[in-house]
Amino acid sequence: MNILVTGGAGFIGTNFIRYWLEKYSQDKIVNYDVLTYAGNPDSLADFEGSSRYRFIQGDINNRELVSEAMKDAEMVVHFAAETHVDRSIADPQVFLRTNVLGTQVLLEQAVKNKVGHFHHISTDEVYGTLSLAGRKKFNEDTRYRPRSPYAASKAASDHLVLAYYETYGLPVTITNCSNNYGPYQHPEKLIPLTITNLLEGLKVPVYGDGRNVRDWLYVDDHCRAIDLVLKKGQPGRVYCVGGLTSDISNLEVVKKILKLMDKDEKQLEFVKDRVGHDLKYALDWSRIKNELGWQPKADFDKRLRETVDWYLEHKSWWKKLKGRQFREYYRKQYQQ
Repeated sequence: MNILVTGGAGFIGTNFIRYWLEKYSQDKIVNYDVLTYAGNPDSLADFEGSSRYRFIQGDINNRELVSEAMKDAEMVVHFAAETHVDRSIADPQVFLRTNVLGTQVLLEQAVKNKVGHFHHISTDEVYGTLSLAGRKKFNEDTRYRPRSPYAASKAASDHLVLAYYETYGLPVTITNCSNNYGPYQHPEKLIPLTITNLLEGLKVPVYGDGRNVRDWLYVDDHCRAIDLVLKKGQPGRVYCVGGLTSDISNLEVVKKILKLMDKDEKQLEFVKDRVGHDLKYALDWSRIKNELGWQPKADFDKRLRETVDWYLEHKSWWKKLKGRQFREYYRKQYQQ
């Protein structure tokens, strides 16, 4: 099997490539990534030189290069996206260019190259926000109500993917996942930011009062879900993929990390809330469980401990990402 992975130098893409190459010894992967600040080729350095892995640096808006990268692909797994909500608020245009126009280029070339399966990774943020007090969860039939430029760009790309299935007959599937965490995640995100700041003796910023709720999905569980969808998923089908069955606030997550790292709450720093901050995401992932037999392998506390340990053991990986450019972004975002 020949697979084109877009955005494979990013967090989830990196973990997917590692998962797939280790599980399927006969398959080959082309990793197509433009290498923005969030793309890190060091994450896959141990596969360099392998006959089963090839890296191409390129923009998904480059039709000629995309076509060349896709020419032998039997499947396309599309991770490439701008993903950070805070950055989308500061600069929406790049999110539209990459997440919407770039996805259209990939779909167009997938049709031309007669790709057998196009899988699109999306987010639960396309569904908007839920009440903190309610028990309602998002599912595959929930109406789209994106509330940030990032979420709106992903909603648009979801519609494009399904439109190419209906109009051109391109076999597609989508996973709308919750907040991923685990190894190789850029330190701008909540869990690795908390861990790495504590390791550097810095305060941990918490938006508002920290009551916002997210569903947390361990990245390897997400990779297993994508695997099942690629093998057994129904064309034109959307699958919600979450990791929790009960609510947990961002503040609770941070406090769990403080406890795991033997730090006290003096390390917390409550900062001005994000503009339009969604209150709650919660996913009903019963479809993928009932239809494909997927569920998380371990609970959140166990996986969080493993994630803390990974960042403790890989300081050289993340320290390079928290250089001058990151510090400038951090000051603008949290120290206004």
